Amino acid sequence: MRKFLLVLFVVLLGLISCSHEVDFSPRKPNYDRDVCFVCKMGLDNPKYNVQAINEHGDVRWYDDIGCLAEDIRDMDFNKWKGRKYKIWIGDAETGDWIDAEKAYYRFGDETPMGYGYGALKDKSEAKPGDTLYDFETVLKRIAEGKTKREEFIKKKKMNVSGGEMKCGKGKCGAGKCGG
Repeated sequence: MRKFLLVLFVVLLGLISCSHEVDFSPRKPNYDRDVCFVCKMGLDNPKYNVQAINEHGDVRWYDDIGCLAEDIRDMDFNKWKGRKYKIWIGDAETGDWIDAEKAYYRFGDETPMGYGYGALKDKSEAKPGDTLYDFETVLKRIAEGKTKREEFIKKKKMNVSGGEMKCGKGKCGAGKCGG
């Protein structure tokens, strides 16, 4: 009888845990603590931040869609996301969370990690002359190196070597950046 009750308890516990509904709605980032899963930079720009929520309700944060694209190419992401997942990205005009897979993307924005893609909720937000891309095309373009990353890195290197750091004396790790 005890074995039967123990087995019944385990089966019921399993059924209860399987029926757990995951909340796939966008989370509010904690800008003092949340960092990009790929580059480990702190989140600071809601117009370009990205979040992926997996079937267990776990969240991975990214500060730029390029970091998400890098993570998606890794087999670990595919294991992590499971069968059901949701990706949200900040609208480049409003900062509101929008469905990343339904968004329209323009190229040329100055994004946190320099990939250059800004998401828009609808086509009417685009400026005249903007070429718009869908989510899959953006991932493909990033994989092909069609980004502003090279320009971004050159600019960052010039800022470091040219003594033009934006941080003040004593504000960036005991003067490691020349401050």
